[in-house]
Amino acid sequence: MPLSNLAQRSITGFFFGLIIISSCFAPLIWQVVLYGIIMILGLNEFISFFKENKSVQLDSISAYFLQGLIYLIISSTFFFEIDIALTWVIVPIIFLVIINELWRNIGNPILNVSTLLFGVGYTLIPFLMIISLGKLSIDKQVNFPLVLGMYVLIWTNDTFAYFSGRFFGKNPLFSRISPKKTWEGTIGGVVFTIGVSLILVATTKEFSYSFWLVSALITAPSAILGDLLESLFKRSVNVKDSGSILPGHGGILDRFDAVLFTVPFFYFWSLFYLHYIAS
Repeated sequence: MPLSNLAQRSITGFFFGLIIISSCFAPLIWQVVLYGIIMILGLNEFISFFKENKSVQLDSISAYFLQGLIYLIISSTFFFEIDIALTWVIVPIIFLVIINELWRNIGNPILNVSTLLFGVGYTLIPFLMIISLGKLSIDKQVNFPLVLGMYVLIWTNDTFAYFSGRFFGKNPLFSRISPKKTWEGTIGGVVFTIGVSLILVATTKEFSYSFWLVSALITAPSAILGDLLESLFKRSVNVKDSGSILPGHGGILDRFDAVLFTVPFFYFWSLFYLHYIAS
């Protein structure tokens, strides 16, 4: 008997969550490897959005080259003493990728380039920020990694928004983009996320109630917006799931939609707190 979607989702979520949680306590190099793989899979799914689209024709080789090279350059600064000015080599590399459109001789070059650069940035920058948060946790000797705290808040919001919406949902949140999401589910997710944030206070001496409470207030709406944004992207290219690598969840972008949008806000809030509030 085939497993129900909820059963598949639960089993996949458990093992995938186990990998993510383990990585939070692993040496930084393993985090770089793990997120490098996830990043490449995410970009592959993004590129696949446009395989049947004649208006946008992406140069996949340029996309992988640009993403991989930037990832190597930035992630190397976490391990070696590299003059930050040297990382500006990324800019001429980006321009070289753009100039490649001269030889491709394909219509809509501006649309092709802008879509490619967005796809690379969308699947690259958040993961670099996650690794940076991992390094921050190691440098500060935090016993409960910041990245794990962020994931706990996102997963709490995702889980309780789903069940709150399933049992109590009546009023659509954004029916044009995601008909199944409701205000009741959204509110349920936010409330439980705030509750869990107060529990997280007991895990880290370095971060107070105010840090985790504000983190919850940032994370919950960001996760919801990230989910909606991914749904908007998929609707615009008539795709149901970004992929099928994760049974019950779809693809990497389906699983990380909330994370990709939340990370930048959580990252800068963490830096602001450590530099201007906790210091």
